[in-house]
Amino acid sequence: MELVPGNTLITATPEEGRALAVKLARTTVKATQPDADVRQRLRPEYAQDAAGLISVAQVVALEFATIAAANGYWR
Repeated sequence: MELVPGNTLITATPEEGRALAVKLARTTVKATQPDADVRQRLRPEYAQDAAGLISVAQVVALEFATIAAANGYWR
């Protein structure tokens, strides 16, 4: 499983960086729970859990902060 697509965090734009952050977060979930059937079965539970959804957003924000730093904040 490729955990960092293309083995780089460098992106051309903040929008690409944000998309990469979402991809990294999703890849982390897949690495943590590799069974697709289990992930599918659990999805309805966390889709209705506000705290869980906020946690997902926090993970994406952390990934995006890391990518932004690696890109020199696109300066």
